[in-house]
Amino acid sequence: MQLIDGKATAAKIKEEIAEEVKTIVDAGGKRPHLAAVLVGHDGGSETYVKNKVLACEACGFKSTLIRFEDNITEAELLECVNKLNNDDDVDGFIVQLPLPKHINEQKIIEAIDYRKDVDGFHPINVGRMAIGLPCFISATPLGIITLLKRYGIETSGKKCVVLGRSNIVGKPMAQLMMQKQYGDATVTVCHSRSQNIKEECRQADIIIAAIGRPDFVTADMVKEGAVIVDVGTTRVPDASRKSGFRLNGDVKFDEVAPRCSFITPVPGGVGPMTICSLMKNTLAAGKKEYYK
Repeated sequence: MQLIDGKATAAKIKEEIAEEVKTIVDAGGKRPHLAAVLVGHDGGSETYVKNKVLACEACGFKSTLIRFEDNITEAELLECVNKLNNDDDVDGFIVQLPLPKHINEQKIIEAIDYRKDVDGFHPINVGRMAIGLPCFISATPLGIITLLKRYGIETSGKKCVVLGRSNIVGKPMAQLMMQKQYGDATVTVCHSRSQNIKEECRQADIIIAAIGRPDFVTADMVKEGAVIVDVGTTRVPDASRKSGFRLNGDVKFDEVAPRCSFITPVPGGVGPMTICSLMKNTLAAGKKEYYK
């Protein structure tokens, strides 16, 4: 069993990005600029945004953090999005999700200029991704594809089960694993209404668990030598931790790991790669790689 170290892989990729940024700036080019909009004080969102700011520093990017209280109106947030769309110095930006209940998330996502949508959530980027055109790919699926490639894990022709059908992970992950230039695999998507999930998983060469249920994948669901990618990050109470909680994956790690050829840990697996992918998208936005 080999552990897939997302933390070390992400650190290496950020070094590569920093070198490229230095070359661009030394040649008189523009330093890539990422802006993040944070609404309210959700603990998870605060941590993610802080890590994104630190990653920008490591990559040599310029970063801007725009904060609002959670009583901001939808109209005010749309006005902020419009300003960022029209700010030529900002190459890419994200509006951190989830947003307060009174704001329509989809409306905000669709208001973002798709050429600056480094989260890859805009329908134009989602559509382009679905048919294999160059675009910003949603950060978590892109991070997983990058990990599989960097570890030399064969995906072509393999049977892959994706657990979960969210717009952010499950659906784009399934699309990428199907596409010839990425996964080239045979893909089954299972979700809360799927029957025979255990049987489906037992046939899989690769399981990507993004179902949001701690310890959902158990040893009896995994065939010998399978590759397991655990996207789950549920906070579960843990009195032994200073924070009072720990991050728990969708996979019962201690039980499943001995059966695997490769497995990602939680934390330290997919998480660091998500932020790293956002940096890759920001670099591409700065270079106008996909959209002129």
